[in-house]
Amino acid sequence: MFDNYIFTENTFRNVESDGKLSGFELKTLIPYYRGIPYSMIHDIRVSVDGNPVEREKIRFSADGEDWFTLSEMETVTTYKWEYGTQGTIYVDQPGGLSAGKHEVTLAVVIRVAYIPVPFEGVRTREVIVNLPKQEEITNE
Repeated sequence: MFDNYIFTENTFRNVESDGKLSGFELKTLIPYYRGIPYSMIHDIRVSVDGNPVEREKIRFSADGEDWFTLSEMETVTTYKWEYGTQGTIYVDQPGGLSAGKHEVTLAVVIRVAYIPVPFEGVRTREVIVNLPKQEEITNE
């Protein structure tokens, strides 16, 4: 239902830290029509070329400054992901994503107070990584 909100086009990029590629990130909107506290983010799943990323390697931030693991978010009630705000998912993967074409899938699962089961949005995009220029783009 909210799949069109997931994995915003042209937001994938490898992340450099201390002169080295430390991982990659992508952005998404909340798969709902209202904001929620981080503790209501039930799960975030990323897979690259059909291979799931380990949960422990995924971090989330709605403000780009304060980052939380998925386990930490279970108790974070003072931070809120607002409707219309791009959330950033960072994957800790030394070397980033290798050059070439990749199929990246993002799933965001949330809970809301008056719906008894979590629901999710899922989007797969083809990502082309050009490491020499460190330019990354996504296509539909």
